[in-house]
Amino acid sequence: MSVLRAGRGTGTGVNAPAHPRTCPGSASASGRTPAIPDGVEALILDFDGTLADTTPGHERALRAALRPHGVDLDAHWYRSHVGLSIHDLLAALPGGEHLPHEEIIRRSRGHLSALLHTIAPLSCVVALLRAARRAHLPCAVASGAARLLVEPGIRALGLEQEFATVVTREDAPRGKPAPDLYLTAAHRLGVPPSACLAVDDAPGGIASARAAGMRVLTVVDGHPAPTDDHGTGTACGDTTGAEPP
Repeated sequence: MSVLRAGRGTGTGVNAPAHPRTCPGSASASGRTPAIPDGVEALILDFDGTLADTTPGHERALRAALRPHGVDLDAHWYRSHVGLSIHDLLAALPGGEHLPHEEIIRRSRGHLSALLHTIAPLSCVVALLRAARRAHLPCAVASGAARLLVEPGIRALGLEQEFATVVTREDAPRGKPAPDLYLTAAHRLGVPPSACLAVDDAPGGIASARAAGMRVLTVVDGHPAPTDDHGTGTACGDTTGAEPP
């Protein structure tokens, strides 16, 4: 089990980089902190594309790793599969069964590791994290990515003191959209899934959190917003309207 901080303390504060990515109409820009809905006892965040603005970097890294094998990664295909682990991405990639997966994964992770110091947090999601910590709620990360990228990424953002536990792809038998990662995080926090608020940016991640029985916010243009009945994001706004799945 990967534990970065135990307990329900208020944390030591967020030491974010000087220029976090902001979003139009964000709570940060308007001076409002996203609200934590009543009845929520824990906050569980996805990492890539939710806590950190990493999606473009991941796409570039995978494209560079595939290029020596004559594969030109389609941007639309990649964006429709965001949220899957790289193992699952390669398994789903048309013709991917004929590719040397381990070599491609190694190359892609090498590109990403070299860029970890450049990643920026999504300021709206960090604001939600701050609100949860002020409310003495335990927080966790539930990511479909590998630990060797997620934990250094959290440290690069200066957020390692904010999380009671970090769950990565190695910690569950199935990745997203299966509920395993979110259920593992809730179990480690000692909080019933129905009392957890999950935040994710990808359809697979949203489906994962809903399957786990959690309330869900989806990240739309960098801003956490309620999901509708189909698991897609609504317009940016106050999060108090989030309903249980």
